[in-house]
Amino acid sequence: MWNWIKPRPGNVRVWQIGILVVLFVLWHVLTKPGLVPHFMFDNARQAAFFFGEPLQIFERIWVWFVVDANIYQHLVVTLMETLMAFAIGASTGLLGGLWLALSPMASAILEPYIKALNSMPRIILAPIFAVWFGLGMGSKVALGVTLVFFIVFFNVYQGVKEVSPVVLANARMLGANQRQLLRHVYLPSATSWVFSSLHTSVGLAFVGAVVGEYLGSSQGVGYLILQAEGTFDINTVMAGILVLTAFALGLDALVGKLEKRLMKWQPKVGETEKL
Repeated sequence: MWNWIKPRPGNVRVWQIGILVVLFVLWHVLTKPGLVPHFMFDNARQAAFFFGEPLQIFERIWVWFVVDANIYQHLVVTLMETLMAFAIGASTGLLGGLWLALSPMASAILEPYIKALNSMPRIILAPIFAVWFGLGMGSKVALGVTLVFFIVFFNVYQGVKEVSPVVLANARMLGANQRQLLRHVYLPSATSWVFSSLHTSVGLAFVGAVVGEYLGSSQGVGYLILQAEGTFDINTVMAGILVLTAFALGLDALVGKLEKRLMKWQPKVGETEKL
């Protein structure tokens, strides 16, 4: 009787949406006065003060996008900072990873410096970038680039290093030069590593933009969240977080579509199991 509700490939999306609805319903119930007893807080009002109320959060989002329509200028700024940081960090990470992976001597010389830079908590660079590049978009983009670069760099570096020596030897026996090896052997080997890193880098690019806006700006979604925190307006803070999360998921979905288009040659999980 209940077989139709069991999780299966055909109703995965329904289960995903259902879990989201349940989470928001629980959130609403726990912050609504009189609905359930509260053990961590004296009353639901205290819980709502710390966690916000879903209905008011959605109302704030509605006002931002429809009634006042005043979030678009802030959202455009944050998205531009994120996209620029993502593009610059990913491209430089890709080129740097390829170069060092294919240059053993340069890799041996620069390895301790790269590890030192990667070990540095890069968020602390935000005030320095603000001094160097000002409080405009430049400092936010620079911070985002430092967060994205190393994720992509190390994935590309590892992907190239793990190319099968047998494949390389066979390609060289067939007369492949260095450019052909790069195009037909190294890049395909690193592609899956690259896209794995890009999915993580999207969120980090948003982190760089928002943290930079926290430290000093007059526009951006991070600026709106900071202003709301100053007045203890948790509903607006949560609304900003939900908006940023939604757009980060949107960018991640675009990366996923690009991955499917460029990775058609890679067999799917089901096809691999059949083989």
